[in-house]
Amino acid sequence: MPVSSVASPLLLSLSASSSSFLSSSSVSFLPSPSSSSSFPHASVRGRPSASILRALRAEATTLPVINFTGEKVGEVALDIKAAPPSTARAVVHRALITDRQNARRGTASTLTRGEVRGGGRKPYGQKKTGKARRGSVRTPLRPGGGVIFGPKPRDWTIKINRKEKRLAISTALASAAVANDSFVVQEFDEEFATGPRTRDFVAALQRWGLDPREKAMFFSTELDNNVRLSGRNIGTLKMLTPRTLNLYDILDARKHFFTPAAIDYLNSRYGTTGFDEYEGDDGEDDGEEEGVEEQEEGEEITEEADQDAIGEAEADSIS
Repeated sequence: MPVSSVASPLLLSLSASSSSFLSSSSVSFLPSPSSSSSFPHASVRGRPSASILRALRAEATTLPVINFTGEKVGEVALDIKAAPPSTARAVVHRALITDRQNARRGTASTLTRGEVRGGGRKPYGQKKTGKARRGSVRTPLRPGGGVIFGPKPRDWTIKINRKEKRLAISTALASAAVANDSFVVQEFDEEFATGPRTRDFVAALQRWGLDPREKAMFFSTELDNNVRLSGRNIGTLKMLTPRTLNLYDILDARKHFFTPAAIDYLNSRYGTTGFDEYEGDDGEDDGEEEGVEEQEEGEEITEEADQDAIGEAEADSIS
């Protein structure tokens, strides 16, 4: 993937803090660059401690509600949990690296000299030629030969706990809200009831104070088909639903706007109630727990089979 496709100022701010999203000058949950040096390297690359997942705090932020014409009609509270400043940067960084690395297909492959076709015959004699000694035309030192230490198909997937990933998303959303980069728009599906019109959608963005040339994220619980068709041709706009919500698009956007139903979803999903349902576990993914259960079941089956075999052997000896 080219560097230009991922070199957004908001993403680079995780290491340089160049934008207002993660800068120390704005009121944000993420710590200042000076405090990032105090984080141990293991907190980013290794397994997070239990204190990172339990030391949460809820922050309520008031977002303005505007209508389709751009007039403010009220306010709504975004009350979601965010990581404390001492661990917020590490949690967001780890989740972002995990998402980007897990997106790699890992299908790059090259042929070694043993896999390249041909090269079984020695091209010329060992001596009396004045040339270098060659045992095969498929040597890596000649064009058309094999590749030394080339890439082979591999799995780049790395693991992140479910709690930690949810915490990173809620921290990024809360930070954007505190930085005054978010607002709420009333439902406007009826405005596009007659059909999709990208021109009207761009005009609406301008009335809402958004520059169509800057990256923005629109989050809604349900996307009307005409609204989706009207906004999909805007290259700087990401239209997300609960199924497609991800950390990369949140950090990559300069502005975020939601529908009232989306705010209710975020409050229920990433608020106090949403995290309480995972209080009983230790932050591990369900996959690992299922693997342990399958292993225990396998051991039980093996023990039963051994007992049956012992019983049969004793019966044979008695007979």
